[in-house]
Amino acid sequence: MAVRIDGKKMAADIKEELKGEVAALKEKGITCCLAVIQVGDDPASSVYVGNKKKACGYIGIESRSYELPETATEEELLALIERLNLDDQVNAVLCQLPLPAHIDEKRVISAISPEKDVDGFHPQNVGALFTGQPGFVSCTPAGIIQLLKRSGIAISGKNCVVVGRSNIVGKPMALLMLRENATVTICHSHTRNLREICAQADILIVAVGKPRFIDASYIKEGATVIDVGIHRDENRLCGDVKFEEAEPLASFITPVPGGVGPMTIAMLMYNCVEAAKKSGKKE
Repeated sequence: MAVRIDGKKMAADIKEELKGEVAALKEKGITCCLAVIQVGDDPASSVYVGNKKKACGYIGIESRSYELPETATEEELLALIERLNLDDQVNAVLCQLPLPAHIDEKRVISAISPEKDVDGFHPQNVGALFTGQPGFVSCTPAGIIQLLKRSGIAISGKNCVVVGRSNIVGKPMALLMLRENATVTICHSHTRNLREICAQADILIVAVGKPRFIDASYIKEGATVIDVGIHRDENRLCGDVKFEEAEPLASFITPVPGGVGPMTIAMLMYNCVEAAKKSGKKE
């Protein structure tokens, strides 16, 4: 029976650590400030933004909220981002995704200063990850690395399979695992023999976006299973993995909810503190 990896507790531990760092920065006259932009009033986005503000409040990070109507133009949004880029009081900027259809998401992501891009989505930060240079890393993959390390799970030399190739999770996840010296296979919708490939993984990371897609036949006995998915199935939350089938086989597994999810915001807070440290050094 697998050990359940408690992402909620680990996220709380990270926030406590950051709380101390923020207090120490304040003593040096360095304040942490995150600007969050939301366009429209999508309910899920509003929940995410609220959770980010709550985490900021707990850690001691100042949060500024900019709520634009659904009808806001791309030019209005880009003008706001430019103002925040130039504002020395703001260390970190994020624009909550998804954006309304009339706004070019790629253009908006590229407009945020790489030094304030705490989501880690800017092409410059993505390129830095690819080439092993310093930069902000996408929060969910960074959180998964912390889950593994804080659980005492060895990564170096292990066979890792990542199911999913999105820019937000799949691709950066694979690069981070490579950085930790894993042997990495990326699978996706066109992968042949997906079941057989997954069943060879020592560490299986699933970000396929399909509820309860991965069953016992995909899982090697003793593997670590990281479930990135979150869906509502018959009025309860579930992931991309059939948990009840995976748990008896795996050595470690993340539950949904309470696994990967809490770590995403914890790592966003980590990035905010790092941005404040960098801005403090420049001054």
